[in-house]
Amino acid sequence: MAVKIRLRRMGQKKRPFYRIVVSDERSPRDGRFIEEIGTYDPTTDPSTYNVNEELAKKWLGNGAQPTTAVEKIFKAVGIHR
Repeated sequence: MAVKIRLRRMGQKKRPFYRIVVSDERSPRDGRFIEEIGTYDPTTDPSTYNVNEELAKKWLGNGAQPTTAVEKIFKAVGIHR
């Protein structure tokens, strides 16, 4: 089973809010997930990131692959592979 760390879209129309989740790559974008490890709010100025660093490092250590958007968020927060 391939595991991805990606964004799950929440919020209203034209008011996006994202949760950073760990999920199987075969599940849909807003579908089933394994664990929630943070949030991302692009509507604030500057954008707000909340990431549980321990969980993120645990999943990266177990081989989960972040998407490019999540990788940029991790870089901004200070989490490196």
